[in-house]
Amino acid sequence: MDKTININLGGTLFQIDEEAYRILREYLQAINNRFTNVHGGHETIEDIESRIAEIFNSQKGLAGVISRENVESMISIIGKPEEIDPGEPEDNKQPIFSEKKRMYRNPNDTIIGGVCSGIAAYLDSDPVLFRILFVVFALFFGVGFFVYLALWIALPPARTDAQKRSLFGSSYNASLSHDTTQINRTQGSSRLGNAINEVFRAIGNVIYVIFRIFMIIFGVTFVLTGFLFILSYVMIFFFKFPGIFSIDSSGVNLFNIPDFLNYIVNPSAVPWIMILTSIAVILPMLALIYWGVKMIFWFHARDGVVSLVVLVIWVMSIAALSIIGFNEGISFAETGKTTIETVLPKSQDTLYVMTDKKIADLKYDKQFSLPHEEYSVFLNDQKKELYIRTYFAVERSDDKLRRMEIRKRSAGHTEIEAINKTDGLIFNYNIKGDTLIMDEYFTSPSGRKWSADNVGIKLFIPSGTIIKFEKNPRVLLHSSFRNEDDDYLESSWESRNSVWAMTDNGLEPVTEHSTKLK
Repeated sequence: MDKTININLGGTLFQIDEEAYRILREYLQAINNRFTNVHGGHETIEDIESRIAEIFNSQKGLAGVISRENVESMISIIGKPEEIDPGEPEDNKQPIFSEKKRMYRNPNDTIIGGVCSGIAAYLDSDPVLFRILFVVFALFFGVGFFVYLALWIALPPARTDAQKRSLFGSSYNASLSHDTTQINRTQGSSRLGNAINEVFRAIGNVIYVIFRIFMIIFGVTFVLTGFLFILSYVMIFFFKFPGIFSIDSSGVNLFNIPDFLNYIVNPSAVPWIMILTSIAVILPMLALIYWGVKMIFWFHARDGVVSLVVLVIWVMSIAALSIIGFNEGISFAETGKTTIETVLPKSQDTLYVMTDKKIADLKYDKQFSLPHEEYSVFLNDQKKELYIRTYFAVERSDDKLRRMEIRKRSAGHTEIEAINKTDGLIFNYNIKGDTLIMDEYFTSPSGRKWSADNVGIKLFIPSGTIIKFEKNPRVLLHSSFRNEDDDYLESSWESRNSVWAMTDNGLEPVTEHSTKLK
């Protein structure tokens, strides 16, 4: 059984448990230290003790045991010692806390936020006057609304005895502070003023209901958005769950990005990137869910310290992720290009294009794709090799020669390093008479990181040349490509014809009904 102690406050005997007694003793000692050397301080201390006795009586009654919660509640009502201004009493027999007034919101007389009643209490006026003024100014481009909102945010509510004394001044009656009717309305209000107040109060209730409905809608939206975003993130990036979370329709396989990271950055940095990215993404979503819950249930919590800690963690994760990204990103700072040109022999007017190693025959574990360019990377985890689809385009030659350009591109820390990387890209092709044989993909050296590698083949043939593919040319030719201005252009390779002819107007399909070339 907890030990209880008998104490006397303001002439009333109380029983208080040991922990509560320790807190109360420290509080009274702090009060005593603050008022001992102040003129009239002893009377002030007695006044405070009497006020404490009144609060304890209202909380537990004479037969109850004062607990720690009762003491903490009493301190929140009277205020901490440093919040009480000793001031200078006008009469030695009538000690007071302070005559210095300060403006607060009045939480005991609210239509919306208690701003008008707080201003009225500070100025010893009728709150109805200020309510009418705010309504009138709200009709002028909403000025009154924004001023009210600013004051609502700027002014704290008067909750403790010390704050209420500062707000009401000498008119505040501490012995009746627990009775809200004492401070709810100015006693000098007229009947008309009270009637107008009731009208405003009714309107305020309607506004409050509408406001709560909107808050609940926004809160539910926040909660659902945060929850679905976190669920999608976890399912895609950790469980790699396709199905409804797969966005193949956009051309990007997001659920393979964590695996592809091992081929882009230092493998030791991948876990840190995933952890920091998760923190940077999930923490804001958790905050969104928390705000949504607060909007729905409209509760107040002492979450300032927790919010600050979460914000610091989030900022630190963003900073650390930026540093890692910068250190890894410098390996893509420069781009190097090399071009190899080969002249094809002209044996006849028909050129055959065939493929040797095909993508369909590849053995790979994962595939990573980017939109627009149909850029696909195939990952072989066992051999630590990358197979990347090549680009192929056919253009008209202006010099009557058949030639082929192979353009290789890679990224590196410097341009020289990037050019050296292009030399390691393996692309196989062979020319046999009037037949061009080439692979559908190229390979990077085993174990080397991906460096935005790219191999493009351009075939230049003169007008009048027939080009025959072994099958649908869509296997080789892309639905889009970049021009010199780096813009995306849609190609004309929508036909499934395998036979094409180069004309003065460009490459055109050859059908059974074609009679001559343009």
